[in-house]
Amino acid sequence: MGPDEKPRRVRMTPGARRVLEAAERLFYEHGIHAVGVDTIAAEAGVTKKTLYDRFGSKEQIVVEYLAGRDERWRELLAGRLEAAGEGAAARVVAVFEASRAWSARYGAKGCSMINAHAEVSDPDHPAYPVITGQKRWMLDLFTALARDVDAAGADRLARTLMLLHEGALVSHGVGVLPDPFGAALDQARELLDT
Repeated sequence: MGPDEKPRRVRMTPGARRVLEAAERLFYEHGIHAVGVDTIAAEAGVTKKTLYDRFGSKEQIVVEYLAGRDERWRELLAGRLEAAGEGAAARVVAVFEASRAWSARYGAKGCSMINAHAEVSDPDHPAYPVITGQKRWMLDLFTALARDVDAAGADRLARTLMLLHEGALVSHGVGVLPDPFGAALDQARELLDT
């Protein structure tokens, strides 16, 4: 699968939703490789046959897990960006504030995409485009926002904002800073003021 190709997605039945909900909890808490299909099936209250009939493979469950989190993140972020209004600086701030809110609710162990990349680094894995696509999308978002702040320096500003954002996500997951999103946001505001 190429880097720009969309992965195949599964139509969700009630049983498939239970599998995915169980897999999401287990993958995020314990890691993708540490969780087998037997554990997922048992947690979801389905047979392995049902799991394989719906998803075909553990790899497809990983695709659905990551794609679902990405979709929910984009939805939350869209609402925050809309509420921020038209000001470019306010929209950049909204991204960091949305990440802080998301991480407080869904991300005690850090970014699921970064965590998954530690386990799924093979570009041929069907979940790889979900992981890299989410990060490319974030860079594209920061680039669009940066153009509204400083058209001439947009690429540099976007890369810096992306690094601040990703650093905050990792630091949050590791727990080495008391408020990584606040620190990243302070740095982002300084950049936006110059």
